[in-house]
Amino acid sequence: MTGKPRKVNAPMPQTPPSSGVLRRASLDAVLGHAWDAEAFTASDVLEAVGITRSTAIDVIDELVDRGLLSELPNARAVGEYRKGRPARRFAFRADAAVVVGVDAGRANLTATVADLRGAALAVRHLAVDPQQDSPEQRRRDASAVVDGALEDAGRSRTDVAAVCVGVPAPVDARGESPQHRDDFWRRMNPGFAELFAAWAPVVRVENDASLAAVAEHSVGAAIGHDDFVTLLAGERLGAGVWVDGRLLHGAHGGAAEMVAFDHVRGVDGAWGLGYRAANLARQARDAGALPASSALRRLAADEIDGKTVLSLASAGDEGALLIARQVGETLAVVAGVLGSLFDSRLIVVCGAVAEGAGPLIEAALGALHSELDLPAPDIVASTLGADIVSVGAVRAAVDAARAGILGLPAFAAPLQEARAGADR
Repeated sequence: MTGKPRKVNAPMPQTPPSSGVLRRASLDAVLGHAWDAEAFTASDVLEAVGITRSTAIDVIDELVDRGLLSELPNARAVGEYRKGRPARRFAFRADAAVVVGVDAGRANLTATVADLRGAALAVRHLAVDPQQDSPEQRRRDASAVVDGALEDAGRSRTDVAAVCVGVPAPVDARGESPQHRDDFWRRMNPGFAELFAAWAPVVRVENDASLAAVAEHSVGAAIGHDDFVTLLAGERLGAGVWVDGRLLHGAHGGAAEMVAFDHVRGVDGAWGLGYRAANLARQARDAGALPASSALRRLAADEIDGKTVLSLASAGDEGALLIARQVGETLAVVAGVLGSLFDSRLIVVCGAVAEGAGPLIEAALGALHSELDLPAPDIVASTLGADIVSVGAVRAAVDAARAGILGLPAFAAPLQEARAGADR
């Protein structure tokens, strides 16, 4: 068969990246290596980043000029080099700025000031009356606890590269929370993004359970996991969901909002594991249903809380173990729903109750296989304690600073600074 040859459209020519784009990529790569490394040389950068020696040296010198790297005594001066020209040595300046992580809970606010690698420099706590949660008071309290922590660290607002705030509410991409039936979510997040953006160059606001997921993925039980759920489980349930290597948010920040468990038989609400353990223990005590040997029988009702019940269960108290097993059956249903929805490999029980969660996790694992058809996720207790949201807030603030620090005026390129001075 003959005919006209088919016309083939030639591919559009690719525009090569500009020198500015290439320069920024080299700066990002070298700074990223330095952020994670101890002392290093230009040769170390060549091996890790894959740029030419001249580019490596030029970029390192610029980062020194920007104040993000420091030059150390050379290899010969520290006894690590014997022959030839000694190599120049450099290190990341973790003290070049600070980040602030805030756990803005309903009754307690905690601000942590940390260096650019997340090492805490100061922590300030503020207990507040949960009934006095007007937006204006919440903003005043949050500002006060942050300024107090900065003062304790010997730093000021001008030293801050990034702030991250964790709140007990869904948070969207703009850092805002949606309306709630009694406006609770907006009282918990009364414009924190706008409040701190008035003076901090980078601000991130997140749901508290999502920050628990950031903490576990960075320094906890979920390191190396791409699919897991963190379950804040004290008074109320909250879930941070990590799927396919990224944190889920949803259109309004409400991915895995726990109100769904109001409609799940065997859970019947978003009450936390600690709350359930304490409530069941009080009911059993009042009904005289606890074994005579149980320490729970000798506690007043107001002395029974979730942490106490689970600590006694971990110590082998017979009555507390009975309670923990009942709560573990509820945890199995919760884990089954989360495992079915998100196909998670791991569920991490977090918060103050995690320390004594062993017995209820054991009971949950025994019942979990009947709750879902997919392979059952493992369930483990967090080791990060009651401060897990603070840990996650600091890690998220470090991540935010790391992504944007080259664009901050404090670390502008020397030429840019000179131009800015001339313009003034």
